[in-house]
Amino acid sequence: MGRRRERSDIILDILSVIQSKGGKIKPTHLMYKANLSHNQMRAYLSELIQKGLVETLQEENHEYITITQPGLKFLMQMRQMKEFEKTFGL
Repeated sequence: MGRRRERSDIILDILSVIQSKGGKIKPTHLMYKANLSHNQMRAYLSELIQKGLVETLQEENHEYITITQPGLKFLMQMRQMKEFEKTFGL
């Protein structure tokens, strides 16, 4: 059995999924692609919205989650940190 994802891994997954879909994704698609329950997704999105890393967008009767410029910067920094950890085998 694999290890459980840490909080930082989940946040990295959420932001990576949004970025991979052109910076905009429907909440349900995000939930499936990031492998989250509905409650987990809502809790993480609430925090990420509050911190200004993502925002919601209403477009043609659909809700989308978009990544912000600070969110992209944060994602880049998180990826660098993960690579740094791998370099030392952590």
